[in-house]
Amino acid sequence: MTDRVARDRTVGQNGSRVLRPRAWAAPVRAMSRILNADGSPGTPEPTGPGRSGVVDCGLYVDGERQSGEWHYADALAAAGRRRNAFVWLGLHEPGLDEMTEIAATFGLHELAVEDAVKAEQRPKLERFGDVAFLVLRTARYCEHTELTENSEVVETGQVMLFIGPNFLISVRHGDACRLSPVRADLEAKRELLGHGPWAVAYAITDRVVDLYLEVADRLEDDLDVLEADVFDRQGSGRIQRIYQMKRELVEFKRAVAPLQRPLLTLTSQVNREVPQEVRRYFRDVQDHLSRTVEQVNSYDDLLNSILQARLAQVTVDQNNDMRKIAAWAAIGAVWTAIAGIYGMNFDIMPETKMTYGYPVVLAVMLAISLALYRWFRRNGWL
Repeated sequence: MTDRVARDRTVGQNGSRVLRPRAWAAPVRAMSRILNADGSPGTPEPTGPGRSGVVDCGLYVDGERQSGEWHYADALAAAGRRRNAFVWLGLHEPGLDEMTEIAATFGLHELAVEDAVKAEQRPKLERFGDVAFLVLRTARYCEHTELTENSEVVETGQVMLFIGPNFLISVRHGDACRLSPVRADLEAKRELLGHGPWAVAYAITDRVVDLYLEVADRLEDDLDVLEADVFDRQGSGRIQRIYQMKRELVEFKRAVAPLQRPLLTLTSQVNREVPQEVRRYFRDVQDHLSRTVEQVNSYDDLLNSILQARLAQVTVDQNNDMRKIAAWAAIGAVWTAIAGIYGMNFDIMPETKMTYGYPVVLAVMLAISLALYRWFRRNGWL
């Protein structure tokens, strides 16, 4: 855990507080040199004219959004001059250059900014001085008419939150969870929004977990269809479909299960940074997450059982085929044995001089074959 130097606050000539850049603004600007895994200098993402990752920037005072359009630097300065004020900056897949400038303005640690740009993190909660860095994996159910071996069932993305004393920065990757409805709903709850940035963190986390519940319920429907198809003798029950469903479930499980530890930390009584009232809301989210984790684990067990049942069915079907082949081979062996005996061309053989010897031998072979056929049918071999 890296501690950062807090932003200095000094008093200007007019008596207002002036916010100085944080001590590690310069190292953040140099973070592009370490983004590539091979150590080569990083290359900024190409951006078109006017391309910006900023979706919305709002200044909130006592839980009420202030009118006007704000640049994040101006909004942060204004929040520093007022009590119970904070900035909510929403980003969608920002480029490296833009994220570096934002990091310098808000004093974000370069390691956290690197994670926010690359968006390849598992759910976690880290602290860099007085800034908390919360990573969430988002999930959304993909509609499909029929489950096939190539169906995409769960779409995942990421939402990363930088939670400071007077700001919250949300960085969204992918479209699995849009945050504009969260902002609209939260702005209608002034009392909750008055608790500051952690109230926004709760609302976003609650939205992500609610989507988990929705995905889990829809996955249950797919599993019911898959299970019915496997045990339906007229269904296909292809193993490839079961494996595809298991892969999708594993991807969903990777998004859900690791979030338990960060939420446990946020709801802990020793966590004094999160307001007590907001911790109660986080506990409700934790309950929903626990329910989802239990569902996912039960789905995993059920899917394993379905897979084992299908493999057992394949084995039984193969055994049935082998029994049918063996039964028909036994019937054919009667004709082969008798015909082989009379085809040896010896001079002295029984019944070779009979007038009706030929049809009698055919009748005997046919009678034995019919008897074997009835016996195999009675025992379920044919």
